[in-house]
Amino acid sequence: MKKLSLTIATIFIAIQFANAQVGDSFPEMTGTSLTDEEITVPSATQDKMTLIGIAFSKKAEDDLKTWFQPIWERFIREADPNALIPEMKPDVNVVFIPMFTGLKRGASGSAIKKMQKDVDKKLHPHVIVYSGKMGDYEDQLNMTEKDQPYFYVVNKEGQIIYSTAGRSSIKKLNEVEGMVTDY
Repeated sequence: MKKLSLTIATIFIAIQFANAQVGDSFPEMTGTSLTDEEITVPSATQDKMTLIGIAFSKKAEDDLKTWFQPIWERFIREADPNALIPEMKPDVNVVFIPMFTGLKRGASGSAIKKMQKDVDKKLHPHVIVYSGKMGDYEDQLNMTEKDQPYFYVVNKEGQIIYSTAGRSSIKKLNEVEGMVTDY
């Protein structure tokens, strides 16, 4: 029984640590979209819930891309007006943020041009390139693993209500959808 209590306590502490930023305000972050607009999250997106994916390494960016299609299908894609059964989707903002920090900041301009060619045009308004200092973002957002993307659900008030890390999965997508529809 003592071993079971210790295991449960360890799991509880690990869950609390992994979600240390839930309930905190998402820090202001300004970047340039692939449509060449300067956007600051969360202040520019506080009209509704916002889904934010962040990557700050090439490996993490590749894994962040696993979120693009499923998020597009569940939250962005226009419903078929001729569908027999109308499709109801949550009305949310969606932002994917590749971060260029440190020595990589100088490469952000050429990276934007490459992404404008490589990323599907329908996603251009949803991709914002951040070029600047990592500063406190790493600590405030609990981004401890450089090689994985981070994904957040932020409410209208700018507070983080859900966070996860890594590649997209059905389980994570269902959790995100549940947070958005239940809120």
